[in-house]
Amino acid sequence: MRNALGGQSLATVVGVALLTCSMSCPVLAQDKTVKIGVLTDQSGLYQDLGGAGSTLAAEMAAEDSGLRAKGWKIEVISGDHQNKPDIGVNLARQWLDVDKVDVVADINNSSVALAVNNVAREKNAVHLNSGAASTDLTNAQCSPNTVHWTYDTYMLAHSTGKALVKAGSDSWFFLTADYAFGSALERDATAIIKESGGKVVGGVKHPLNTSDFSSFLLQAQASKAKIIGLANAGGDTTNAIKQAAEFGIIAGGQKLAAMLLFITDVKSIGLQTAQGLNLTETFYWDLNDKTRAFSDRFAKRMRKGSPPTMTHAGVYGGLLHYFKALEAMGGNPHDGAKVVAKMKTMPTDDPLFGPGAIEANGRAIHPAYLFEVKKPSESKGPWDLYKLVGTTPADQAFLPIAQSTCALLKK
Repeated sequence: MRNALGGQSLATVVGVALLTCSMSCPVLAQDKTVKIGVLTDQSGLYQDLGGAGSTLAAEMAAEDSGLRAKGWKIEVISGDHQNKPDIGVNLARQWLDVDKVDVVADINNSSVALAVNNVAREKNAVHLNSGAASTDLTNAQCSPNTVHWTYDTYMLAHSTGKALVKAGSDSWFFLTADYAFGSALERDATAIIKESGGKVVGGVKHPLNTSDFSSFLLQAQASKAKIIGLANAGGDTTNAIKQAAEFGIIAGGQKLAAMLLFITDVKSIGLQTAQGLNLTETFYWDLNDKTRAFSDRFAKRMRKGSPPTMTHAGVYGGLLHYFKALEAMGGNPHDGAKVVAKMKTMPTDDPLFGPGAIEANGRAIHPAYLFEVKKPSESKGPWDLYKLVGTTPADQAFLPIAQSTCALLKK
């Protein structure tokens, strides 16, 4: 008996209907929900350079993306990794498994970042790092789920170290924070110092967040090195600089090179002590009209009225690009590797870093700036702390892709 379809099979009719709809029916709306987890130091020595400012930067990126006005639901949460990898990993797992977080952002500690890097890959989330410095994030431990946005140890060493050696500061002694970040920074700085014709005459490692640098500074002083390189950050750097002044090290003819120094550090140290220091950053609030406009909005919402650090800027810039990628994809696939792949196909361009790109190993490239800390007499305001000495173009500031050891580059 013939059926009511005139002999045509049901499967054929359904197939034709689906084909017709694929060409003319509206596409079902994709998921437009996003959850951002800002994992940062909220209570320790890195809280000023990350902390509440990183959470604010993430919220401002969500606001400025324009997606909420288009019906997207974007939520920003935050947590304190306390500079401990186990705490950072446990919190990240909770966020990704239970709270359905899509992106883990900031992570301003290299040991924590490298540990969370593995979790993000395992759970196929996005790891958008703006606070850690280790180049391992785009080399030995690179991941298809990770973008390393703001700076890294190669860039810092290449800009600051090379400039100082060329200026005649060709013998170095390192005070190094005893964890992944410090080791990576000393390693990369040593390589560029030797490449530039200088030498490293010694070094000593110190515990993270130590309050007494006296024994370490005495060893550095005894080395007679022209430069005492500080391969540390945050409170460790500010304490070392302040205590070096008390020991009369600068007055004795040696110089300090802060390999990683943030504007909040300089403010804490004070211009009287910090004047003349060279440092490298990829963002400064007073670079141009766009950075000044953003920084003014940011400062008005910060409790202390402080401008953003380059870590805060990196949280903002990285997330803004992430949101652009989601919009280009038409929704959130909740597939970290797929979103990062899309981010890499799109040129980066935001008000804080300008034009750039994300390379295949996850390294975001943009210009780097060599600054000198102003003398008190040169400063025109409480946060007018730097003068620009030189600029390294985006395509020269970071490790050349041909030298990267990232497994993602292997054919």
